[in-house]
Amino acid sequence: MNSREKEKDNLGQDRLSVMVVEDNEYMLDIFITALTRMGFARTQRAKNAKEAVDILRMSSKGFAGGEQVDIVISDLLMGVVSGQHLLQWVRDDKASPNRFLPFILISGAADRVNVEGARDKGVSEFIAKPFSVESLYKVLQRIIDNPRQFVTTQTYFGPARRRSSKMGPPGGAERRKPDESHATIVYSKDRVEKAAKASDVWLFKLPNFLKQKMGSNAMKQKFTVPDSILQAAETELKREAEGFIGWAKEFLDRLARQVTEAKERHGERTTNFEEINLIAHELRGQGGTFGYPLITVFAKSLYDVTKPPCQQDDALLEIVKAHIDAMRAVIREKIEGDGGAVGQALFKILKQAITKYAVKPAEQAATA
Repeated sequence: MNSREKEKDNLGQDRLSVMVVEDNEYMLDIFITALTRMGFARTQRAKNAKEAVDILRMSSKGFAGGEQVDIVISDLLMGVVSGQHLLQWVRDDKASPNRFLPFILISGAADRVNVEGARDKGVSEFIAKPFSVESLYKVLQRIIDNPRQFVTTQTYFGPARRRSSKMGPPGGAERRKPDESHATIVYSKDRVEKAAKASDVWLFKLPNFLKQKMGSNAMKQKFTVPDSILQAAETELKREAEGFIGWAKEFLDRLARQVTEAKERHGERTTNFEEINLIAHELRGQGGTFGYPLITVFAKSLYDVTKPPCQQDDALLEIVKAHIDAMRAVIREKIEGDGGAVGQALFKILKQAITKYAVKPAEQAATA
């Protein structure tokens, strides 16, 4: 593609700086590659929330190459400081350089409690893993073309938590009036104050800062990326499947080491099971992205059985081992899709192991 064709396919997204926050370097590279393919040439990397905060602080002061961050894409679960904590810092901390910063959370743990927790802390969008180039593109389209109006009350600051006034609230009666007569309208992003009364609502009517930065051409039309570019990016993502196999083997080895360590301990095993749960979360989020949905299914099962407070006994370690064996078989045989008869057999073996070791020793003795 020559320079003229590239210019035609770019609506100014090359002027936006996107920071990806991901503690898994393999996935960090995947996201950066996908963004670059879509024309987002200015990307920044952060391996954890602390690095992200440092970058945001420095960029606001003219450091980090003078590149102000325009969009954040962050993993949800990242060790000590989560993506949700980073989001809360961006929205609520006085040191935040831009409390209106578009913030996308992505996670394999797209459970209702996590999605609603992110929404209540002011997330702009939430992407569930396994992800695709298409899903990432659609979210970026919404962020750029149809940003949510920001609102502040005594208990909340962030994007409006519903896209349309036609949509009812999630689980309750509608309390917001259909017009804006109940609200104070604010036209400056510098006026972010907590409402004085519980009934007070401030609505921010602000220009589309992303489109302004992208330029006049972007202001005239919707943000689109040609299908040929999206397909090429999707194809490249699928090519990463071979790299995923090596990455998955490494993570399964880490799981096995945690089981061995825990078995050698006679006391507290909390650290081991926390690590097992975190690794399961990582595997859960990646398998389907690279054509191995059985990895996602088995890893989700492991994630669920090791969520705290779990029974940190030898029986649960045997269940963990059964999950490791099932995922090793998928990787060893390169079982894609649902695996057909082989996949069903693995399901059956895993279910039998869970049933066997879920029975308490006292119950086993009573039925012997």
